[in-house]
Amino acid sequence: MGSHYRICLSLMLMIFTGCSFITVEHDSAPDRPVDISAVPDAIPKAETRSKYGNPESYVVFGKRYYVMNDNGGFTQQGIASWYGKKFHGRRTSSGETYDMYAMTAAHKTIILPAYVEVTNIENGKKVVVKVNDRGPFHENRIIDLSYSAATKLDAVANGTALVKIRVVDSGYKSQQVPEKREAPVETHSPDHSPGDFYIQVGAFSELGNAENLRRKLNTISNSLVKISQVVVDNRSLYRVRIGPLSDVRYADKIVQQLIQLDEHDHHIVIN
Repeated sequence: MGSHYRICLSLMLMIFTGCSFITVEHDSAPDRPVDISAVPDAIPKAETRSKYGNPESYVVFGKRYYVMNDNGGFTQQGIASWYGKKFHGRRTSSGETYDMYAMTAAHKTIILPAYVEVTNIENGKKVVVKVNDRGPFHENRIIDLSYSAATKLDAVANGTALVKIRVVDSGYKSQQVPEKREAPVETHSPDHSPGDFYIQVGAFSELGNAENLRRKLNTISNSLVKISQVVVDNRSLYRVRIGPLSDVRYADKIVQQLIQLDEHDHHIVIN
């Protein structure tokens, strides 16, 4: 499964002591091929919040994660991984039993449970999964799919996939009306192909600040570190990005270099 790994969490310790019991385990697919063509997508329905899976915050590997206040309208783009037989039958963070043949997933901050549409950007395949677990705690991943969900998205062989996720039914609607914002407008078209992605490290209102960060990051790759200008609410933002990239393992190496440079606020973007 490439660079994929999972964290085995003691649920009560996660909630009350900040995940002080953590083990790292490598995972694998079932011993025998399984036909999952007949496995239906998860069917969204209103559910109550998990009693155990939604602490205000929790800590894994020294990093604190804050559970969202509202899932409504949440979208995200990035790299998905998957988990399989080593966790089959174990308790998830929400208290349910993990079934690698069910259409489920893990996310670090979405309120549990929730229903999420996952789209493989490279092939257009889509599934709907129930998010009932926490993870993945890999620096460069946004969602951990069950074996069945990953199989349907053709993500098992590579171990990862470039995806878009969208909460389709959270059950936890905010009473606040979201502020309308203009969509970002590119001032020039980035040079990339379908399936490529970028690591965004910062966004600044002042070009000079973006230039300073780019110079700092040039130790990683002078040719890949770029500044792109976008307009949001009639204001210019200067985004510092590394890419375009197409190799997840290479992107993981870059992320480790960013951490060494004390640049922890980064994320995957598709365009």
